[in-house]
Amino acid sequence: MTRKELVLVAGAGGFIGGWLVKHLLEKTNFAVRAVDKKPTSEWYQVFDQAENLSLDLSKIENCITVTKNTKNVYNLAADMGGMGFIENNKALCMLSVLINTHLLMGADQNNVEKYFFASSACVYNQSLQSQIENFGLIESDAYPADPEDGYGWEKLFSERMTRHFQEDFGISARVARFHNVYGPLGTWDGGREKAPAAICRKLAQAKISGIKEIEIWGDGNQTRSFTYIDDTILGIQKLMASDFTEPINLGSDRLISVNEMVSIVEQIAGIRVERRYNLDAPLGVRGRNSDNSLIKKELGWAPSIELEKGLEKTYAWIYDQVLQGQISK
Repeated sequence: MTRKELVLVAGAGGFIGGWLVKHLLEKTNFAVRAVDKKPTSEWYQVFDQAENLSLDLSKIENCITVTKNTKNVYNLAADMGGMGFIENNKALCMLSVLINTHLLMGADQNNVEKYFFASSACVYNQSLQSQIENFGLIESDAYPADPEDGYGWEKLFSERMTRHFQEDFGISARVARFHNVYGPLGTWDGGREKAPAAICRKLAQAKISGIKEIEIWGDGNQTRSFTYIDDTILGIQKLMASDFTEPINLGSDRLISVNEMVSIVEQIAGIRVERRYNLDAPLGVRGRNSDNSLIKKELGWAPSIELEKGLEKTYAWIYDQVLQGQISK
C-alpha cells in the first residue's frame, strides 16, 4: 500500500483551519497533520483520521517538528478575532509574526514543497478605505503601506517574509488575502467573533428571548464584503494547485453595509428588531471591498456563494448554539 503524502494545517483548531482539514481528508489523497495551540477539546472540529497535535507554533522547535516529512504547509495560525479584538489586542496580534517566521524556517529546514500563508484584507492602505462606497481594492493597493494597526502590519510583514523565503530559499509560496470569512462552526460569541456571527447571534438571542432590540457598532453604514467558508476553502485549493505565487484577494466583491446585513438576517430569522447604535464601539475602516480581477485572470474563478445562502446556514447553526446555551442554564 502506497503511503499518503503528508500536509500540515497550522491553526487547525480554528474556524477556517477546521474546515480545511475536513476538505483535505474528504476530497484529497493527503494525510493531514493538524496542529493548534489550543487543547483539542477546544477545537471547532476534530477529525480522528488526522494526526492532531496541541503545540505552540510560536516556538521554533515545535515548528521544526511539525514540518518534518510534510509536502505542503497551510499556515492559518494566528491570534486574531473581529474588530473588537484586534483594536484592543495589537501586541498579541503582532506576536503572530513568530508563528509564520518559525514555520517558514521549519519548512525550509525540512524541504517543504509548497507553503500557504493566510493573509488578510487588513493589509490594505487605510486611506483607500475612508468612504462607504468602495469599488474594490486591487492587490497593489497594499503599498505604500498603511495597514490596520497591529493585525494588518503583522500580516503585511509576514507576506514579505514569505516572499523572501521563496526568493532566497526556493520555497514555493502562496498568499491569499481573506475578506471577512464567515460560516458555521466558528467563533460566535466571547469578543472574537466577526460581524456576520455577531449579528446572527444577536438576532437569535432576540428571537429566543422575545427582547427585540440589538446593539449595532457604529452607525451601521460601514461596508464590507463577506466570503462564505466553502468559497474560501475552494479558493485555497485552487491557489495551491496553480503556479501563481504573489498575494491575491480571496473574497467576495459584493459590498454590503452592516445595516443591510441586519435586514437580511432579520428576514432569515423571521423577526424585526429595534436597532440601538453604539457610536463609541471599534469600527475599523469605513468601507472595504475586494477587486477580483486578478483571481479571475489567474485561477479562472472567484467566490460566488450568495450572502443570503451563507447567512441562512450560519444563522441556523448559531441559533442552535444560543438555544443550547439557554437550555443548559
